[in-house]
Amino acid sequence: MTVTSTHSAGSAEEGGAKAGNMRSLSRALEVFAELQRAERPQRLSDLARTCGMSLPTTLRILRVLQDFGMVSQTDKSYRIGPAVLPAARSYLENDPLVVASRPVLQQVASQTGLTASLYTRLGFERILVARVDGEAPLRYDLPLGKRLPLTVGAAGKILLASASAEELQQAVGAAIAAGHEDGTFTVEGLRARLPEAGTDFSFSADERATGVLSVAVAIPNRSGRPSESIALTSPVETATEPALKAAVPELRRAAGRLSELLEGSVY
Repeated sequence: MTVTSTHSAGSAEEGGAKAGNMRSLSRALEVFAELQRAERPQRLSDLARTCGMSLPTTLRILRVLQDFGMVSQTDKSYRIGPAVLPAARSYLENDPLVVASRPVLQQVASQTGLTASLYTRLGFERILVARVDGEAPLRYDLPLGKRLPLTVGAAGKILLASASAEELQQAVGAAIAAGHEDGTFTVEGLRARLPEAGTDFSFSADERATGVLSVAVAIPNRSGRPSESIALTSPVETATEPALKAAVPELRRAAGRLSELLEGSVY
């Protein structure tokens, strides 16, 4: 006679339910992230295709996100909703790195005359979390919270400088999937953009935006791999490559100060 344990069967069902819930949460966050990347409201069919989900699944997710104010709908298009603003305010007011960075960015921008920016890594993208404008205005508007690639721009490339071959391959795949790079982009192409071995800063010219020069260093992290970078940026009319690279020592000092300020924080 075979005896079936009801406890074991119940545990298996509970584990399956939890796995299903986590899968649903992961899909919802994937749709939410895609709306963050979008430059304009997205149609249901476009979101479903980009996220690789069926139309009914995508619609159910959007309705749940709407219920929580994370997504808004106009006619047949969807966009980020107002509930993200309280979360963003809480992050900007309470994140230890953002709070600590403000006087440091102000000082380095004042000393160099260049725009100083702080970026944090999120998966295989980076996000602008703080900025102090320099003497010369930039040619483009880059709002806080904007998702940007790691594969272009000095502030992104420096975060991949010590990455393994496997991570570089993942970065290439993620950049293509997010639309940051075209389908012909390769690991070899990415390696050609990264700083040479032994160089602790990254430089970019006309990479993410035309007519813009930038230099960046990573902020030391006690866990090993850095996940934040600090950058100086300028229009080409008011700075040169040698001038930006001459500011690298000041960037290193600023990154070191931020790292020291965060030593006592859980970050």
